Amino acid sequence: MGRVMIFVWLSIAAVVVVLGFIRLAPSDPLDWNTQPEFSEDRTFRGGVFRVMRTGESGLERFHAVAANAPRTRVLAGSVEDQMITYVTRTRFIGFPDYTTARQDGDLLKVYARLRFGRSDLGSNNDRISGWIAQMEGGAQ
Repeated sequence: MGRVMIFVWLSIAAVVVVLGFIRLAPSDPLDWNTQPEFSEDRTFRGGVFRVMRTGESGLERFHAVAANAPRTRVLAGSVEDQMITYVTRTRFIGFPDYTTARQDGDLLKVYARLRFGRSDLGSNNDRISGWIAQMEGGAQ
């Protein structure tokens, strides 16, 4: 019985350490405030690319929505820099997802991706689709 209890306590400790790392792992802006070149929408297992013709105020409108989203904070960048990276954390465990939005002339390019794991189960697509819908709704 003693070995079973030791195993249980070690397992609990390991889970706490892993969850603590996920919640407290630092986010280096140099690693995350970047965006690959892309010219069309794409959905992949860990995130999405979205490209929209928004005019030159697209990033400003996107920022107004994203900056007020729950559990979301700006990691790096600004509207003046024409690129902003946000960190959004899941409600319970605190998994971080990174969203980088960049104004490229009349185009707004949004790149959302996860940090841990292989699949986000569509959460980045759902969040970005919602933010874009709110952004476009506010422009009318």
